[in-house]
Amino acid sequence: MTRSIIDHTVNSFNLQVLYMFKPQQLLPVLALSLVTSLVSAQGTYPQRPVRVVVTAPAGAASDLLARSVSEQMAKSTGQAFVVENRPGAGGNVASAYVSKQRADGYTILLASVSSHAINQSLYTNPTHHPTKDFAMIAALGSNPNALIVNPALPIRTVAELIDYAKKNPTKSSYSSGGSGTSQHLSAELFRSMAGIEALHVPYKGSPEAILSVMRGEALFMFANVPNVMELAKAGTVRMLAVTSTKRLPWLSDVPTVAESGLAGYEATAWFGLVAPAGTPKDIIDKLHAESRRAVESPDVRKTLVAQGFDIMGGSPADFEQFITAEIAKWAKVVAASGAKAN
Repeated sequence: MTRSIIDHTVNSFNLQVLYMFKPQQLLPVLALSLVTSLVSAQGTYPQRPVRVVVTAPAGAASDLLARSVSEQMAKSTGQAFVVENRPGAGGNVASAYVSKQRADGYTILLASVSSHAINQSLYTNPTHHPTKDFAMIAALGSNPNALIVNPALPIRTVAELIDYAKKNPTKSSYSSGGSGTSQHLSAELFRSMAGIEALHVPYKGSPEAILSVMRGEALFMFANVPNVMELAKAGTVRMLAVTSTKRLPWLSDVPTVAESGLAGYEATAWFGLVAPAGTPKDIIDKLHAESRRAVESPDVRKTLVAQGFDIMGGSPADFEQFITAEIAKWAKVVAASGAKAN
């Protein structure tokens, strides 16, 4: 039988069944039929490609994470998960866009510490609320930033950078992938604790900001570790320190900022999936299970760990509690540093 013949047969049968009911009995039957259809439709999610919007440009650490996880989720579900880059305003551009999309699970966001924590206190009028405007899906991964300088400079330690900045205030600037990014706040926290003056030069994404250091336009930058690991090995940037509380096993020769003279310094970038508020729970549960399966798969895990990511876990509720705590944490850093969005 063709599809059209089958549909006609089913519809004819449905009409015959409806004729068995009296008019006053018909509404409950129709309502039950509608609910059953909706449940069935949601149960087969996803039925078409899903857009995964990223707050950073192609080539950024979060873009690598999004593409690795999306590719695995596509294999698992049989539907494409298409990465769409919408950089700008420290994640505000992408976040505001996704928050206004239909809550049907077909447009989701790779949120970051910038878009869902820092920006709430850095911007006077935030474009979105991290928890009220979104439903949490899963925390995926985190990584520290690395303090980098141009290798042509006579700077090999954090102490030498601080000394150079104090002696050359007119040459002291730092780049970032945008106002509100973890790179921006990592540098502001560093500037505040080190007692130096440095001009913030934001770019529309990490790749351009890193290039500014390589060209000698910016004195230093706090870049996501995955973005500069290979550059440091090649000698095109010099890595002075990492922003984690402990040295990284895969970069054991690189000290932390804290052990380099700024005790108590710590800043970490993290990323996770969220959907527009109101997205049905069964769709959230499906996305959570698929994203966890993806990030824990051997191939994806190997790729991410090799690029400096720590794999995160927990339920959607755990992720929401984590974000709430991060908002409070970074609000204190913003206040102490006096940082403002450009």
